[in-house]
Amino acid sequence: MPERLPGKGTGGGKTPTAVGTGGAASTVDQVATQAAIDVLRRGGNAVDAAVAAAAVLGVTEPFSCGIGGGGFMVIRTPKGKVTTIDGREKAPAAMHPKSFFEGDKALSFQDARWSGLSAGVPGTVRMWDEALDRYGTTSLRKALDPAIKVARKGFVVDQTFADQTAPNVDFFDDVPSTAKIYLDPDGTPLDVGSISRNPDMARTYQLIARHGTKAFYKGPIAKAMAKAAQKPPIAANANHRWRPGLMTERDIAAYKVARRAPTRIGYRGLDIWGMAPPSSGGSTVGEALNILEGYRPLGASRTQSLHRFIEASRYAFADRNAYLADPAYYDVPLKGLLSDSFAAERRALITDKAATSPVAPGDPRDDDNVPAPGAVTAGDQGESTTHLTVADKNGMVVSYTFTIESTGGNGIVVPGWGFLLNNELTDFNFDDPKHPNAPDGGKRPRSSMSPTIVTKNGKPFLAAGSPGGSTIITTVLQVLLERLDLGRSLPQAIASPRATQRNTATTLAEPEFLATEAPALRSLHGHTFGTTSEIGSVTGIELLGNGRFLAAAEPVRRGGGSAMVVRPERD
Repeated sequence: MPERLPGKGTGGGKTPTAVGTGGAASTVDQVATQAAIDVLRRGGNAVDAAVAAAAVLGVTEPFSCGIGGGGFMVIRTPKGKVTTIDGREKAPAAMHPKSFFEGDKALSFQDARWSGLSAGVPGTVRMWDEALDRYGTTSLRKALDPAIKVARKGFVVDQTFADQTAPNVDFFDDVPSTAKIYLDPDGTPLDVGSISRNPDMARTYQLIARHGTKAFYKGPIAKAMAKAAQKPPIAANANHRWRPGLMTERDIAAYKVARRAPTRIGYRGLDIWGMAPPSSGGSTVGEALNILEGYRPLGASRTQSLHRFIEASRYAFADRNAYLADPAYYDVPLKGLLSDSFAAERRALITDKAATSPVAPGDPRDDDNVPAPGAVTAGDQGESTTHLTVADKNGMVVSYTFTIESTGGNGIVVPGWGFLLNNELTDFNFDDPKHPNAPDGGKRPRSSMSPTIVTKNGKPFLAAGSPGGSTIITTVLQVLLERLDLGRSLPQAIASPRATQRNTATTLAEPEFLATEAPALRSLHGHTFGTTSEIGSVTGIELLGNGRFLAAAEPVRRGGGSAMVVRPERD
């Protein structure tokens, strides 16, 4: 049984809002946020702090993120340039459009996920190195130091961690390397209030710190990763079938991050910067905002504003599902999707009554070659992933979303190295070989991650993002609308009850939304709702001017987040 931490409660004293000067950070975890603030206090910049916090989250939030996965980072430099780094996982070279088929039938999502087949080549370590090399002031070695200490000394297991473990126990206990770290000897989740240590992860981080990215992408770690994917290390008494994967050491060694121009749209005098394909975040949030900008004001009432938010999401998702994929494999019509003229065409379809989904995609290419609308795949609805936001005193801002896909990834901890592999390849439309987002060798699966930075007159104003699979897009969109159009502060916008419409028959909504907003939306606009316990888990920062920062995180969702500033203001 893990050691108990004397005198500690399960909450850890997380504070979801902080105001002050010197810089700010917001994550889902107090230990990670503190690591970022410590870096800023020592003179590091926002990129240094973001990587340090991300490495800690790889230990304390291992079911959501880590070096076995990938992500997207949007960076605003002190000189005002906005750029992005794509650290998305890649499919092995041997993958093809029917790799997830057995005979003439695609695997179920569960069979595809819990396997070596779902593991893409991780991009996180190369992404951290790239960010630090180009925009940071410290080394990867120093950035990893706080995470090494946390992995070695351990952290307190809270209720959220236990709740995330529980649904996965039946699969985790198939894999001895996973059970050793994340289950008690009796096969149950670690007790709330106990200490979770991961010496194998500490050793992995130490090796990367000492030798750089080559220690991860070549040598013993890469060999163990490839072996774990190709021959899942399951117990003799495992009660599930774990299919072999395709990832090789050569695939791992060949991985490179991509630097991409951000998406950019204007919205009510502000510039909204996001992530370009293969993420669908920047294009879909941007298209929806372009549609909504045509309403001045957004609505005559809050109900009408929310109706238009839902409908803009519906039409933007129809286009997202049809056209978004890895741009190296498919000619994504990004310019058309983000054009004002296309937004006007889509806006013209919105009436005072809710449309019936699925609605058809539009034609951003202005031709007749419009693909059939794609479906939101099951794998794209996971509640895993995490987001962190950091800003420093010099105006550098980082909005960073990263993931291992579903909560717990593919369930396989790489033996001896302490980190979970991702199941990111289930983000492909793996049941449709002709879809633009079908699997293929070397391809990056479509993502919904939406790290976002908002600038005003060239200066940083706001940054935010969220986990939540395809609900990330609507979560970020709704928070922006609550803050920019509906008169709510950033903490209020984050706390507001949420709904998500992704071109599906019903709009999913949280219980509070169903109680407060849905009745009028049903009666006045004809909306149909389903229920879900929670949507997203936002972290964000607003720059208030005169060197002041407002950091904000969830007060309740996912156990609440942690927001801090370097020098807090006194009440």
